[in-house]
Amino acid sequence: MAITLNFLGTSAGVPTRNRNVSALILNPGLVSGGLWLFDCGEATQHQMLATTFSPGKIDKIFITHLHGDHIFGLPGLLCSRSMAGSEVPLTLYGPKGLREFVDTALRLSGSWTSYPLEIIEIEAGLLFDDGQFRVRAAPLVHPLECYGFRIEQHDIPGALDAARLISAGLKPGPLFQRLKNGETVTLEDGRRIDGRDYLSPSTPGKKLAIFGDTAPTPSALLLAQNVDVLVHEATLEAAMAEKANSRGHSTSQQTAELAREAGVGRLIITHLSSRYGEQSAAALLAECRAVFSNTELAEDFAMFEV
Repeated sequence: MAITLNFLGTSAGVPTRNRNVSALILNPGLVSGGLWLFDCGEATQHQMLATTFSPGKIDKIFITHLHGDHIFGLPGLLCSRSMAGSEVPLTLYGPKGLREFVDTALRLSGSWTSYPLEIIEIEAGLLFDDGQFRVRAAPLVHPLECYGFRIEQHDIPGALDAARLISAGLKPGPLFQRLKNGETVTLEDGRRIDGRDYLSPSTPGKKLAIFGDTAPTPSALLLAQNVDVLVHEATLEAAMAEKANSRGHSTSQQTAELAREAGVGRLIITHLSSRYGEQSAAALLAECRAVFSNTELAEDFAMFEV
């Protein structure tokens, strides 16, 4: 199944008529159907009502930082998930203070969760590796503690050539699964069969980097190095670099320069200042493309296949 990025909110700071504040669903294509949410600005659950996604399908939420335009939708989404009767466990990853924010919001509002909720306050480094994906966090430069995330899919094993095995006298069954796992097995007649000899080449896993708010920083280059897709803010235009950087943000040009230097496959810009309407947003995109041609502009409800 394809990996997709689905934008629910693409505005910086405040919502506009056409853009809600930050939220992004990553559909990693898992057999379980589980979804990952990155940031949860105000009204994220309202945005979901216009999609095919359900809060009950979200099993991981990654919060880049605790500014309101990235977390004010979280208590409502957590509670709605309970009211819908979801029992699917949910894990939240985010900076120190995330637990206090969630606990306080639920306690003061007399709310609770009907499902197991784990809150992991993160530091830089590996967050998890479940055998299908590994996710790392890296610190960014912003007035509040803020992180970007690098998501790496493990290489996908090649298909097992069952026809060759059958012609060699093997019968389909549990043995085939072991061979598909690349194991070497010994048959009753003494033959040793190396499963790797019967597998087609593996498919390289996809790599993504999803950034929180940040001014340009050396750590960004490592986080984004050679990813297939980079999702990065482009809060302000190139002429406003001093203002953007002083507030912990990047310009269109700076974001495109990072994409070029990191050797990424594709850049998707988001988190645009509310000052930009449709035409001026197109001008931001043009500034990016002048530096890094394979740039796309995220709109609310846009979907991109990785």
